[in-house]
This record gives sequence, C-alpha cells and structure tokens, in this order.
Amino acid sequence: MPRKKAAKKSRKAAVKRKLSGKKYARKKFAKKNPRKRTAAAKATNKKSSGAVNQSQVVEPILLQPPRGMKDILPGEQEYWNRIRQVLDKSYMRYGFQRIDTPLVEFTNLFIRSIGEGTDVVDKELYSFTTKGKDRVSLRPELTAGIARAYIQHGMNVLPKPIKLFSVGPVYRYDRPQEGRYREHWQANFDIFGEDDPVLDAQIMQLAYQVLTSLGIKNIQFQVNTIGCADCRDGYVDMLTSYFESKKNKLCRTCKDRLKNNPLRILDCKEDKCVQVATNAPQTVNHLCEGCRNHFKNLLEYLDELEIPYMINPQLVRGLDYYTRTVFEIWTLEDGKKKSLGGGGRYDNLIANIGGEPTPAIGFGLGLERVALEMKKVKAKSYEPPKPKVFIAQLGNLAKKKSLNLFATMEKSSILVAESFGRGSLKSQLRMANKLGVEVTLIIGQKEALDETVIVKNMTTGTQETVPIEKVINVIKKILKIKPVFNGKKN
Repeated sequence: MPRKKAAKKSRKAAVKRKLSGKKYARKKFAKKNPRKRTAAAKATNKKSSGAVNQSQVVEPILLQPPRGMKDILPGEQEYWNRIRQVLDKSYMRYGFQRIDTPLVEFTNLFIRSIGEGTDVVDKELYSFTTKGKDRVSLRPELTAGIARAYIQHGMNVLPKPIKLFSVGPVYRYDRPQEGRYREHWQANFDIFGEDDPVLDAQIMQLAYQVLTSLGIKNIQFQVNTIGCADCRDGYVDMLTSYFESKKNKLCRTCKDRLKNNPLRILDCKEDKCVQVATNAPQTVNHLCEGCRNHFKNLLEYLDELEIPYMINPQLVRGLDYYTRTVFEIWTLEDGKKKSLGGGGRYDNLIANIGGEPTPAIGFGLGLERVALEMKKVKAKSYEPPKPKVFIAQLGNLAKKKSLNLFATMEKSSILVAESFGRGSLKSQLRMANKLGVEVTLIIGQKEALDETVIVKNMTTGTQETVPIEKVINVIKKILKIKPVFNGKKN
C-alpha cells in the first residue's frame, strides 16, 4: 500500500511539473471556485458543440448538375457544331440579323406575354426575387425577350420586315423527358412588321431547309389557324359550352383550364381528353373572312413550295400570344411522331407589352431534340478541318522556337497541329502519321541553336533542313498554296 501511495504522489508531482505556471494557476483557481469552473466548462463545451454543429451543416458537393440539366460533352459536340454551322448559314441567307437577350427578365414580362393560366407561367417558370427586391425569372422561351428588345430599342422605325435570329438556353421547371430538359437550347427566327401570309410560308420554308440540311428528311408540318380577336371570342364561347357538357370526362388539369384557357384542352395529351377534343368545334369552321383568306393563301404557298403538311384542328400551341397561323414540326421516323419545334403568328404581342400594333411571326427549334434525331437517322455530323502541318520538337529550347513557329503559321492561315506535352520524338511522329498531315516540321536542340528546321514531306518521305525564316514559303510550296499579294491570291 505505501508503495502505491508513493507512486500516486509521484505521478501528481510529474503532472504539476508539466503544467506551465499559467495553466497550473488556472487549474488551482478552478478547484477553489467550483461554480466558476462549471461556467467555464459549459462555455468550453458550448464552443466545441458549436464547432461540431458547424461541421455538420456543411453539405457535400454533388458531382452532377441539377435534375433536368446536362453537360454537352466533347463527344456530342460534333452534332452541335453541325447544327450551329447550318443555323449560321441559314439565318444570313434568309436576311436575318442576330440578337442576344438576357437569360433573366422581369417576371411580369412573361406573365403579360405568355399569359396567366398557361402551363409555362403557372407551373414552369423559374422565378425568384433579387437582393434589390425585383421579381425576375429565367426565360422560358426567347420570343418575349426579343419583343421587349424590339420595343426598347426603337426597332419599329427600321425598314420592314425586321428579321431577327437568336439562339441560347431556356428554362422550364417541367418533368424531364427525352430530348427535353429543364435547361434546353432553342434557336429562334422572328419576323416583325408584316402580316402577309407569304411570310408565314417563308418561315416554314426556312424551318424545312434547316432540318433537311441537317439530314432530317422525314418530317411533316402540323398546321392550324386559331383566328384573331374578331373571330376567336365567339369560337371560345362555343368551345367552352361544348367542354362544359363533357366536363366529367376531362382530366383534372383540363377542368381547371375550362375556366381560364379552354383552347389548351385541345392540346391535352391525356387519352380521355383527346377523345373528347376529337368532336369539339374546329377553328377553321368559325373564322372571320380575313383569317379564312389568310389561311387559304398560306396553304396555297405551302403547296407551291411542296412542303409536307397536314391540317391539325387540335393544334393550338401553349402560349397565349399566338394568333392565326400555328404550326409544329414533327419527325416521323420509326412511325413515332415527335415535335422538333414549332411556332406561329403573334400579331398582338408587341401591343400587349406596350409597343405599337405590330404583326409578327416566328418559330423555334429545340436543339437537344434536333441533335438526338440526327443521331437516330445517322445524319452527317460536323467534320472539323484537318491540319496539314505538324510540329515536332525535342528539348526546352526547341519548344520555345516551336511556339514562335506555331504562331507564325497561324498568322499565315496554315492549319497546324502539335503535341508540346509529349517528350518523345518517336511518339510525336507517330501522332503526325495518325493525323495524316502532309508536312512535319522537326526542331531538335541542334536546329534550335542553328535557327533551322527539318522539313519532312510525309507524302514522298523526303526531308530538308531550311532556315527558320524560310519555312513558311517552303511549306506553301509543298502544299501548293499560292502566295498572297495585296489581299488577292495570284
């Protein structure tokens, strides 16, 4: 027992010696003042508890985009580049000018233009309040923003018709489906200032030309007219009476639409609503004379252009701003009908959001759906131009010379490839062979010091060493590129 007590005292003494003067004083003070010690312990526990809680609220990073949004990876870009290429050529050939509008607009712009009671406004808007208390939304489509820009920037004074092209992402909080995401890309073509049906036909001709140029051949235009304000009111009253008599057969959503947007019932995809809509009054039978002539002339133009179309009495589109002509573009591959885009006339939109009355027509294409369809039909994708020359180098000094030579060749419009990250000359020459270049330039340590380059003709296998300042002329001679004088080839 005495030994145990002695050992215990020895350990206590060792602990005291290890403690610094301040620490020992604090410990001694805490023993004499237990209440204060308890408060200090609580504070310490609170701090440590806070640290634990703070660490617990840190959310892990989810290495994926939000639901309904996706990356467009390099392997898919060959189709997207082809789409961009065709769109850029088409809008300029048809006399359109490009316009880009913000992703975010004031929410009331979409409420006023698209309309309350539409699915887009009621269910699909990404809306939020900014730090400045502004109510804004991510754009669900492009036309409303373009119409706003048309008014704001006084485009009404420009020569008519005014043709505008835009492309970019749009956002709709909807159930994601194949080819349609919550963030998806659209290309828009809009014409302002003319109400002649020949422009309706031209805009459909443009859509047809874009899709066929992309290799999508088996398409059909679904066409309808929903009249104007003069004839639509009477038609809507008649339509409402019809659906009221069939109300118990409608889906829950269409029962709500019956109160504020009965036209949208015609576009419902529910089987029971489709059956009811089949026998509903058709707009083409209740048009005023102006709308009837407009639609008749449009169909005659489409026949002249030999554009495949079908009149679809149930087609109304989902936005309130449409008047008269509406259409969708369907692909008919594999016997399945899928919409690649659509549009129509919106003669009242500019006036509805504060501008002067301006007739207009436009259409949009869903680019994800177009790219998907191109893959299905094995359409031609974009083929980037192939380099003619490859630069191979060995050593740090050679890399410096190669960088300058690369820049010089770019200025001379010679497409050149390289592999600066590869150390082995053998692996670089293997890459040159794989790319199928016509000329390989080799710069080693000796060539870098001598200010020379080895020029190897990959077709004949011959090579020569030339001064670095003469390399461009030698390459042009091998590639048979004519020299340029005064901006003209000779």
